[in-house]
Amino acid sequence: MKVALCQLAIEFENKEVNTRRAIRFMEQARSEGADFVLFPEMSLTGFSMNIGLTGERNRESVEAMRAAAKRIGIAVGFGWTALAGERGENHYTVISARGEVLSDYVKIHPFSYSGEDRYFAKGETVTHFTLEGIPFSHFICYDLRFPEIFQAVSGQAHVIIVAADWPGSRREHWKCLLRARAIENQCYILGVNTVGTQNGLVYTGDSCVILPDGTVAAELSDAEGLIYYDLKDDVPDYRQAFPMKQDHREKLYAKLHIIV
Repeated sequence: MKVALCQLAIEFENKEVNTRRAIRFMEQARSEGADFVLFPEMSLTGFSMNIGLTGERNRESVEAMRAAAKRIGIAVGFGWTALAGERGENHYTVISARGEVLSDYVKIHPFSYSGEDRYFAKGETVTHFTLEGIPFSHFICYDLRFPEIFQAVSGQAHVIIVAADWPGSRREHWKCLLRARAIENQCYILGVNTVGTQNGLVYTGDSCVILPDGTVAAELSDAEGLIYYDLKDDVPDYRQAFPMKQDHREKLYAKLHIIV
């Protein structure tokens, strides 16, 4: 399966413009043979806490991207904001090339440092989906700093997507943590970030594909565009060659957490 990571320069809070541009990138990715295209966190608005403007009750962004995926014939992952009562939910949704919603995840860890937790409810579940026989899971931005949830899904997932609006001031953390999550879980990590200036913050992108041994196989920094990778499910080979996961002691870890 050929995956495309779209490092999008998002126009802040301009859903109409960003939707049109995302669809053009979907068309480009498909014309270049991609089966699955991924966009950053809050793909169509940028990292906005103005939920009165960006929040949706009728999932109109999901419907727009679903129609585009079906017309173009490409699977897509993208971020958007839902309204849930007086608060928002930071979603990342995956849709198949047939227009089916395969997965819909709500960010478990709102970024309290920026005040996101004041406007957005916390997600409570992880999600999984399978595409062309490959098992995936996905998280959003600040979730990357919490290794426990990656361990929780990597027993099933062989590829974990991390969609982000991760600022350039902490780019070395982004790069380091993505590689760490790949190594400690022996799985592929697909990190897709935004680029450019958005609401006063500078984003450097650094979107990348990381192999289960921590090797960076593809990367794009400081520019908008698509990066491609021919993904195959050889994760069982990595795990058999270096069987680290068989030494995990989940029951003990749970017991120790209770004591703490």
